[in-house]
Amino acid sequence: MLLSGTVIADADTVIEEGCVVVAGSRIEAVGRRTDLVDRYPDREERSYDILLPGLVGGHIHSVQSLGRGIADDSELLDWLFEYVLPMEASLSAEEMEIAAKLGYLELVESGTTTCIDHLSVNHADRAFEAAGEIGIRGLLGKVLMDRRSPEGLAEETDAALAETERLIRRYHGSFDDRIRYAVTPRFAVSCSEACLRGARDLADSYDGVRIHTHASENRSEIETVESDTGMRNIHWLDEVGLTGEDVVLAHCVWTDESEREVLAETGTHVTHCPSSNMKLASGVAPVTDYLDRGINVALGNDGPPCNNTLDPFTEMRQGSLLQKVDRLDPVAAPAETLFEMATINGAKAAGFEKLGALREGWRADIVGITTDVTRATPIHDPLSHLVFGAHGDDVVFSMVDGKVLLDDGEVTTVDADAIRDRANEVGLSLEEHRDAADEVRP
Repeated sequence: MLLSGTVIADADTVIEEGCVVVAGSRIEAVGRRTDLVDRYPDREERSYDILLPGLVGGHIHSVQSLGRGIADDSELLDWLFEYVLPMEASLSAEEMEIAAKLGYLELVESGTTTCIDHLSVNHADRAFEAAGEIGIRGLLGKVLMDRRSPEGLAEETDAALAETERLIRRYHGSFDDRIRYAVTPRFAVSCSEACLRGARDLADSYDGVRIHTHASENRSEIETVESDTGMRNIHWLDEVGLTGEDVVLAHCVWTDESEREVLAETGTHVTHCPSSNMKLASGVAPVTDYLDRGINVALGNDGPPCNNTLDPFTEMRQGSLLQKVDRLDPVAAPAETLFEMATINGAKAAGFEKLGALREGWRADIVGITTDVTRATPIHDPLSHLVFGAHGDDVVFSMVDGKVLLDDGEVTTVDADAIRDRANEVGLSLEEHRDAADEVRP
């Protein structure tokens, strides 16, 4: 296949009238269309206004998709323990599958081709199978919670770790290595020391398995961890082995100088979720400082109940503007930086090699967007348009490993209408099943 249009190969490389040649699951060539069309005369050509690498959602909660809008105007721990955890606990296996499919549909439709997905305690198999069926690339993990957990989510430590190991053996490297495993403690507030150390032991036991958890999202969380352990959050995670080049920490809004030194020294990845942090009033993550220290920072949406959308273009825009206003510096977090966070930085965090840019020999994860909208008229700078002007609904084409998942705006691998219809049915019934969980709230 030969894809032509304005090619944004990476943050530094824009090819007007460009072309990307795909052979199997890899990119065979990238360059000017006039140079490549004659070299590949028998290839099917498709034209798009802008072509870019598939975007990477560095922290997603696909299975929270059914709770979009149920917990607006709530503080983090209220949001979690009074709304989101009870919702997760109420979902049957079939409902969890629908929730995951709904999340993956939205990701594919809006340009995200790889996600680091924080699932739930129960029915993780259903989400893995849903990701495989839809065709998205992902680093997925069952949630671990062995303390401060509402009924329906609480697990014994050994049982939780044993189920994690079963899932690793079943799904790590599955679906032609599109799906990999991350051991996924929810956060230190809801995990015992034995659980956190067990997560590290499991990750060390299997090649390529990573760790994904939340850290230092808001002040109440930090106060709880410090009350439990006598240590600040990042220092506690470092103590139990949850830092390092195979660890992705979502948020990291409230870190002090010593914690940032730990993140940099250990090579721990951070995922910034600007819309979620704003909506929950968690604060502003020191992204510019992290990047200046050499810390790899990816970009994520978090979950629909604390964002309402999984649109990656929204996060690029918000991520840049939030740093500018926080630092009172219009030069902070330029478009190039946010594009890297949403592509190659996310790929590094997820552990997928040769991903996050359009280069010869790299994975053929490619997105095509239309600029046939008023807000794209005129386009002086294609990269600026992607970060500050584009929306997820501009995406008309996407492929993963050379397989087309979205064609002319329609998902090709599943019946999207049927999934949305069933999701509406389940979503509207959630209030009937929600139970209060005040007794486990810290």
